[in-house]
Amino acid sequence: MKKLTIFVLFMFSPLLSFANGPDCYTWPMNMTEGWLKNMNIVDIVDLDESKTRIIQLASQEIEKGLYNQIYHFVFYDNKGNSYEVITQNNASDEECSMSQVNHYLVSQSNVH
Repeated sequence: MKKLTIFVLFMFSPLLSFANGPDCYTWPMNMTEGWLKNMNIVDIVDLDESKTRIIQLASQEIEKGLYNQIYHFVFYDNKGNSYEVITQNNASDEECSMSQVNHYLVSQSNVH
């Protein structure tokens, strides 16, 4: 029974761990809003930032104090359309903008 308990705890330990590193969602969020505008997907002024959903998917320390961070954003415009984007960038304990932001448009839903 003791071995089973240890095995179960070991198997579920990844679910209990939390992302570490700085809370730097603003840098990739702002860069992604600009990217959406530059790609003629949606204009920044048409986005309703109060509805934006932000989830940090991963934060891995790649050097002492430097983290590779992955975020999932869902932006909504004033018409109710949604734009789902995954971002990747590096951030440090002192600076959120340690690298460029890579953007991946996952889905775009239009309300008719």
